[in-house]
Amino acid sequence: MNILSIQSHVAYGHVGNAAAVFVLQRLGLEVWPLHTVQYSNHKGYGDWTGQDFSAGHISGLVAGLGARGALADCDAVLSGYIGQAEMGAAIVGAVKAVRRANPHALYLCDPVMGDEDGGLYVAKDIPAFFRERALPLAQIVTPNRFELEQLTGRKIAGQDDALAAARAVIALGPRIVLLTGFRGAAAGDIEILAVTEGQAWRVRTPYLALDPMPNGAGDTLAALFLAKYLARRDVPAALAQAAAALHAVLRATQKAGARELQLIAAQDALVKPARSFEVEAL
Repeated sequence: MNILSIQSHVAYGHVGNAAAVFVLQRLGLEVWPLHTVQYSNHKGYGDWTGQDFSAGHISGLVAGLGARGALADCDAVLSGYIGQAEMGAAIVGAVKAVRRANPHALYLCDPVMGDEDGGLYVAKDIPAFFRERALPLAQIVTPNRFELEQLTGRKIAGQDDALAAARAVIALGPRIVLLTGFRGAAAGDIEILAVTEGQAWRVRTPYLALDPMPNGAGDTLAALFLAKYLARRDVPAALAQAAAALHAVLRATQKAGARELQLIAAQDALVKPARSFEVEAL
Protein backbone atom coordinates (compact mmCIF):
# COMPACT_ATOMS: atom_id res chain seq x y z
CA MET A 1 0.00 0.00 0.00
CA ASN A 2 1.18 3.52 -0.82
CA ILE A 3 -0.04 6.55 1.13
CA LEU A 4 0.34 10.19 0.10
CA SER A 5 0.45 12.11 3.40
CA ILE A 6 0.12 15.90 3.17
CA GLN A 7 0.60 17.46 6.59
CA SER A 8 2.75 19.70 8.73
CA HIS A 9 6.16 18.47 9.85
CA VAL A 10 8.36 19.18 12.87
CA ALA A 11 12.00 18.33 13.47
CA TYR A 12 11.44 17.80 17.21
CA GLY A 13 8.52 15.75 18.48
CA HIS A 14 5.71 13.87 16.79
CA VAL A 15 2.89 15.82 15.18
CA GLY A 16 1.60 15.85 11.60
CA ASN A 17 3.86 13.93 9.28
CA ALA A 18 6.38 13.51 12.09
CA ALA A 19 3.77 11.23 13.68
CA ALA A 20 1.87 9.77 10.74
CA VAL A 21 4.83 8.72 8.58
CA PHE A 22 6.45 6.56 11.25
CA VAL A 23 3.13 5.02 12.28
CA LEU A 24 2.26 4.06 8.71
CA GLN A 25 5.76 2.77 7.95
CA ARG A 26 5.87 0.70 11.15
CA LEU A 27 2.62 -0.90 10.05
CA GLY A 28 4.17 -1.84 6.72
CA LEU A 29 2.85 0.84 4.39
CA GLU A 30 4.90 2.95 1.98
CA VAL A 31 4.51 6.68 2.63
CA TRP A 32 5.11 9.66 0.37
CA PRO A 33 5.22 12.64 2.76
CA LEU A 34 4.57 16.17 1.54
CA HIS A 35 5.09 18.83 4.21
CA THR A 36 2.84 21.87 4.32
CA VAL A 37 5.18 23.46 6.88
CA GLN A 38 8.47 22.52 8.48
CA TYR A 39 9.01 23.82 12.00
CA SER A 40 11.55 23.18 14.69
CA ASN A 41 8.73 22.06 17.01
CA HIS A 42 4.96 22.35 17.27
CA LYS A 43 3.37 25.63 18.29
CA GLY A 44 2.27 24.32 21.66
CA TYR A 45 5.65 25.36 23.05
CA GLY A 46 4.83 29.01 22.31
CA ASP A 47 7.82 29.65 20.05
CA TRP A 48 9.22 27.92 17.01
CA THR A 49 11.32 28.45 13.93
CA GLY A 50 10.78 27.23 10.40
CA GLN A 51 8.85 27.88 7.23
CA ASP A 52 5.35 27.63 5.80
CA PHE A 53 5.40 26.21 2.29
CA SER A 54 3.21 27.60 -0.46
CA ALA A 55 0.28 25.90 -2.12
CA GLY A 56 2.31 25.97 -5.33
CA HIS A 57 5.08 24.04 -3.58
CA ILE A 58 2.67 21.19 -2.79
CA SER A 59 1.08 21.25 -6.25
CA GLY A 60 4.52 21.09 -7.84
CA LEU A 61 5.49 18.07 -5.77
CA VAL A 62 2.26 16.30 -6.71
CA ALA A 63 2.97 17.07 -10.37
CA GLY A 64 6.43 15.55 -9.94
CA LEU A 65 4.93 12.37 -8.53
CA GLY A 66 2.54 12.29 -11.45
CA ALA A 67 5.45 12.60 -13.87
CA ARG A 68 6.94 9.46 -12.34
CA GLY A 69 3.65 7.59 -12.85
CA ALA A 70 3.42 7.14 -9.09
CA LEU A 71 -0.11 8.43 -8.57
CA ALA A 72 -1.65 5.37 -10.19
CA ASP A 73 -0.12 3.32 -7.37
CA CYS A 74 -1.42 5.58 -4.60
CA ASP A 75 -3.93 3.74 -2.41
CA ALA A 76 -4.91 6.63 -0.15
CA VAL A 77 -4.37 10.30 0.56
CA LEU A 78 -4.10 11.47 4.17
CA SER A 79 -4.32 15.16 5.01
CA GLY A 80 -4.07 17.01 8.30
CA TYR A 81 -3.31 20.58 9.39
CA ILE A 82 -3.90 23.10 6.61
CA GLY A 83 -3.85 26.55 8.21
CA GLN A 84 -4.88 28.54 5.11
CA ALA A 85 -7.55 27.81 2.47
CA GLU A 86 -4.97 28.23 -0.33
CA MET A 87 -3.14 25.17 0.97
CA GLY A 88 -6.45 23.36 1.20
CA ALA A 89 -7.04 24.00 -2.50
CA ALA A 90 -3.68 22.39 -3.27
CA ILE A 91 -4.66 19.33 -1.22
CA VAL A 92 -7.99 19.09 -3.03
CA GLY A 93 -6.04 19.26 -6.28
CA ALA A 94 -3.79 16.45 -5.07
CA VAL A 95 -6.76 14.23 -4.20
CA LYS A 96 -8.30 14.85 -7.62
CA ALA A 97 -5.00 14.10 -9.36
CA VAL A 98 -4.68 10.81 -7.46
CA ARG A 99 -8.30 9.91 -8.28
CA ARG A 100 -7.73 10.55 -11.98
CA ALA A 101 -4.86 8.07 -11.87
CA ASN A 102 -6.52 5.62 -9.47
CA PRO A 103 -10.30 6.08 -9.03
CA HIS A 104 -10.29 3.60 -6.13
CA ALA A 105 -7.93 5.61 -3.92
CA LEU A 106 -9.31 6.60 -0.50
CA TYR A 107 -9.07 10.04 1.04
CA LEU A 108 -8.91 10.43 4.84
CA CYS A 109 -9.37 14.06 5.84
CA ASP A 110 -8.37 14.97 9.39
CA PRO A 111 -10.07 18.39 9.71
CA VAL A 112 -7.59 19.90 12.15
CA MET A 113 -9.03 23.21 13.35
CA GLY A 114 -8.79 23.42 17.12
CA ASP A 115 -10.10 22.00 20.36
CA GLU A 116 -12.39 22.81 23.25
CA ASP A 117 -9.59 24.26 25.37
CA GLY A 118 -7.91 26.46 22.78
CA GLY A 119 -10.74 27.16 20.34
CA LEU A 120 -10.12 27.71 16.64
CA TYR A 121 -6.44 27.97 15.69
CA VAL A 122 -6.72 28.11 11.90
CA ALA A 123 -7.96 30.86 9.57
CA LYS A 124 -11.68 31.59 9.92
CA ASP A 125 -12.44 30.38 6.40
CA ILE A 126 -11.10 26.87 7.07
CA PRO A 127 -14.34 25.34 8.49
CA ALA A 128 -16.21 26.41 5.35
CA PHE A 129 -13.40 25.04 3.19
CA PHE A 130 -13.71 21.64 4.83
CA ARG A 131 -17.52 21.59 4.51
CA GLU A 132 -17.67 22.76 0.92
CA ARG A 133 -14.56 21.33 -0.73
CA ALA A 134 -12.78 18.66 1.31
CA LEU A 135 -15.61 16.63 2.83
CA PRO A 136 -17.36 15.92 -0.49
CA LEU A 137 -14.14 14.23 -1.65
CA ALA A 138 -13.34 12.31 1.55
CA GLN A 139 -14.37 8.77 2.44
CA ILE A 140 -13.14 9.08 6.06
CA VAL A 141 -13.19 12.14 8.34
CA THR A 142 -11.63 12.19 11.82
CA PRO A 143 -12.74 15.28 13.80
CA ASN A 144 -12.62 15.82 17.52
CA ARG A 145 -15.75 17.08 19.28
CA PHE A 146 -14.93 20.77 18.76
CA GLU A 147 -14.16 20.20 15.08
CA LEU A 148 -17.38 18.25 14.53
CA GLU A 149 -19.29 21.19 15.99
CA GLN A 150 -17.44 23.55 13.63
CA LEU A 151 -18.24 21.36 10.63
CA THR A 152 -21.95 21.06 11.39
CA GLY A 153 -22.90 24.13 13.42
CA ARG A 154 -24.42 21.77 15.99
CA LYS A 155 -23.77 21.79 19.72
CA ILE A 156 -22.76 18.31 20.90
CA ALA A 157 -23.81 17.69 24.48
CA GLY A 158 -23.95 13.90 24.44
CA GLN A 159 -23.84 10.73 22.38
CA ASP A 160 -27.12 11.29 20.52
CA ASP A 161 -25.94 14.74 19.47
CA ALA A 162 -22.62 13.28 18.35
CA LEU A 163 -24.28 10.63 16.21
CA ALA A 164 -26.62 13.15 14.61
CA ALA A 165 -23.74 15.52 13.86
CA ALA A 166 -21.64 12.70 12.42
CA ARG A 167 -24.47 11.73 10.08
CA ALA A 168 -24.87 15.37 9.05
CA VAL A 169 -21.23 15.17 7.92
CA ILE A 170 -21.91 11.88 6.13
CA ALA A 171 -24.68 13.63 4.21
CA LEU A 172 -21.96 15.86 2.71
CA GLY A 173 -20.15 12.89 1.15
CA PRO A 174 -17.92 10.87 3.55
CA ARG A 175 -18.74 7.26 4.38
CA ILE A 176 -17.10 7.11 7.82
CA VAL A 177 -16.79 9.66 10.62
CA LEU A 178 -14.36 8.85 13.42
CA LEU A 179 -15.08 11.10 16.41
CA THR A 180 -11.95 11.24 18.52
CA GLY A 181 -11.40 12.05 22.18
CA PHE A 182 -15.09 12.07 23.11
CA ARG A 183 -15.78 12.25 26.84
CA GLY A 184 -18.87 10.12 27.32
CA ALA A 185 -20.99 9.37 30.35
CA ALA A 186 -18.58 6.92 32.01
CA ALA A 187 -16.30 8.69 34.48
CA GLY A 188 -12.62 8.01 33.95
CA ASP A 189 -13.03 6.87 30.36
CA ILE A 190 -12.57 8.45 26.96
CA GLU A 191 -14.39 7.27 23.86
CA ILE A 192 -13.87 7.06 20.13
CA LEU A 193 -16.99 6.75 18.01
CA ALA A 194 -17.07 5.37 14.47
CA VAL A 195 -20.18 6.27 12.52
CA THR A 196 -21.48 5.26 9.08
CA GLU A 197 -24.81 6.05 7.48
CA GLY A 198 -26.52 3.06 9.03
CA GLN A 199 -24.29 1.90 11.89
CA ALA A 200 -22.23 3.21 14.77
CA TRP A 201 -19.70 1.77 17.22
CA ARG A 202 -18.01 2.94 20.39
CA VAL A 203 -14.77 1.96 22.07
CA ARG A 204 -13.90 3.13 25.58
CA THR A 205 -10.38 3.35 26.95
CA PRO A 206 -9.18 4.64 30.33
CA TYR A 207 -8.59 8.38 30.31
CA LEU A 208 -4.91 9.07 30.97
CA ALA A 209 -4.24 12.34 32.74
CA LEU A 210 -1.18 13.78 31.03
CA ASP A 211 -0.22 17.36 31.79
CA PRO A 212 0.19 18.83 29.32
CA MET A 213 -1.59 16.47 26.94
CA PRO A 214 0.91 15.66 24.16
CA ASN A 215 0.20 17.10 20.75
CA GLY A 216 -0.13 14.66 17.86
CA ALA A 217 -2.52 12.10 19.34
CA GLY A 218 -5.14 12.92 16.70
CA ASP A 219 -2.56 12.71 13.91
CA THR A 220 -1.45 9.34 15.24
CA LEU A 221 -5.01 8.01 15.51
CA ALA A 222 -5.87 9.08 11.96
CA ALA A 223 -2.83 7.25 10.60
CA LEU A 224 -3.58 4.16 12.70
CA PHE A 225 -7.22 4.00 11.61
CA LEU A 226 -6.34 4.49 7.95
CA ALA A 227 -3.75 1.70 8.03
CA LYS A 228 -6.03 -0.71 9.85
CA TYR A 229 -9.03 0.09 7.65
CA LEU A 230 -7.04 -0.36 4.45
CA ALA A 231 -5.95 -3.80 5.64
CA ARG A 232 -9.48 -5.24 6.03
CA ARG A 233 -12.09 -2.56 5.17
CA ASP A 234 -13.72 -3.42 8.50
CA VAL A 235 -14.75 -0.34 10.50
CA PRO A 236 -15.19 -1.87 14.00
CA ALA A 237 -11.99 -3.92 13.67
CA ALA A 238 -10.03 -0.84 12.58
CA LEU A 239 -11.57 1.13 15.45
CA ALA A 240 -10.57 -1.48 18.03
CA GLN A 241 -7.02 -1.84 16.75
CA ALA A 242 -6.40 1.90 16.38
CA ALA A 243 -7.78 2.69 19.83
CA ALA A 244 -5.67 -0.01 21.49
CA ALA A 245 -2.49 1.16 19.76
CA LEU A 246 -3.08 4.83 20.61
CA HIS A 247 -3.79 3.97 24.25
CA ALA A 248 -0.49 2.06 24.41
CA VAL A 249 1.40 5.06 23.01
CA LEU A 250 -0.25 7.44 25.48
CA ARG A 251 0.42 5.01 28.35
CA ALA A 252 4.11 4.84 27.40
CA THR A 253 4.20 8.63 27.22
CA GLN A 254 2.65 8.92 30.68
CA LYS A 255 5.07 6.41 32.19
CA ALA A 256 8.02 8.27 30.69
CA GLY A 257 6.76 11.60 32.01
CA ALA A 258 7.39 12.99 28.53
CA ARG A 259 6.00 16.06 26.76
CA GLU A 260 6.16 14.37 23.34
CA LEU A 261 4.44 11.18 22.24
CA GLN A 262 6.68 8.17 22.79
CA LEU A 263 6.05 6.66 19.36
CA ILE A 264 9.49 5.14 18.97
CA ALA A 265 9.56 3.59 22.45
CA ALA A 266 6.05 2.18 21.94
CA GLN A 267 6.50 1.13 18.33
CA ASP A 268 5.87 -2.57 18.90
CA ALA A 269 2.48 -1.68 20.38
CA LEU A 270 1.53 -0.02 17.09
CA VAL A 271 1.61 -3.48 15.56
CA LYS A 272 0.47 -5.59 18.51
CA PRO A 273 -0.87 -3.72 21.55
CA ALA A 274 -0.69 -5.61 24.82
CA ARG A 275 -4.22 -4.60 25.80
CA SER A 276 -7.40 -4.68 23.73
CA PHE A 277 -10.72 -2.91 24.25
CA GLU A 278 -14.25 -4.02 23.41
CA VAL A 279 -16.08 -2.30 20.58
CA GLU A 280 -19.80 -1.82 21.24
CA ALA A 281 -22.41 -1.42 18.54
CA LEU A 282 -24.69 1.54 19.23
